[in-house]
Amino acid sequence: MTLALKNETAKLAFIGAGNMASSIIGGLINNGYPADLISASDPSEDALKKLSEQHGIITSRNNANVITGADAIILAVKPQIMQQVLTAIAADIQNKQPLIISIAAGITVNNIRYWLAPDLPIVRTMPNTPALVQTGATGLYANERVNSTQKAIASTIFESIGIAIWFDEETDMDRVVAISGSGPAYFFLVMEAMEQAGISLGLQPEVARKLTLQTALGSAKLALTENLDPAELRRRVTSPGGTTEAAIGELASGGLMQLFAKAIKAASDRSKELAG
Repeated sequence: MTLALKNETAKLAFIGAGNMASSIIGGLINNGYPADLISASDPSEDALKKLSEQHGIITSRNNANVITGADAIILAVKPQIMQQVLTAIAADIQNKQPLIISIAAGITVNNIRYWLAPDLPIVRTMPNTPALVQTGATGLYANERVNSTQKAIASTIFESIGIAIWFDEETDMDRVVAISGSGPAYFFLVMEAMEQAGISLGLQPEVARKLTLQTALGSAKLALTENLDPAELRRRVTSPGGTTEAAIGELASGGLMQLFAKAIKAASDRSKELAG
């Protein structure tokens, strides 16, 4: 479904042309955003060629070339090279006020201010890997210099690849990392466990996988459609004395809920550590 585009005349510059940047650019263009308003830079000529051929956007190996005149600069580089990238372009945005959007985990607003400029409007985001198939969940936090127009631009960008949820405190981003940022891996682990269990019961591997994946897809779709509490959906599937009750009883006796709580807290704590 096409987005109700906001500020579709904003010029967007992506620094980094990896999978996430490519997915966001594809989502924007598929939803009607003008390709001639999007540019991207990356050291890899192959990555830039792919983007240019797929989406018809402007590309360059020089970061300074793509950020000239940009209304929003999306930082889509790995956290470990963020400082190097930002200090290299700091002089190019002096006396300018482009919106800076970061998708790098663990990089704080203060990190960006220190490496780039102290008075810029900055949005810190945490998209997750389902964004690669346009079903992502992104948490966003804006510093006090981000105005309503710039927030609308950021919303447009991330709604093109799924849902976008704003948070009032930057510390909330650690919780976002723990739930949705790392969350796909939790579900993949459950899928892996179910698939292996099915094989151990005698199912063919390809059958166990198909049943597991379709069940995961259907369950998520049902939860979104019904808009009911997951506990209620679970109760509706769990007949007294039935097969599901037997399985749920084993999971509960093994402390599954407590284990998930500990795991997600560990992810949140680690996010805080990485952010310094």
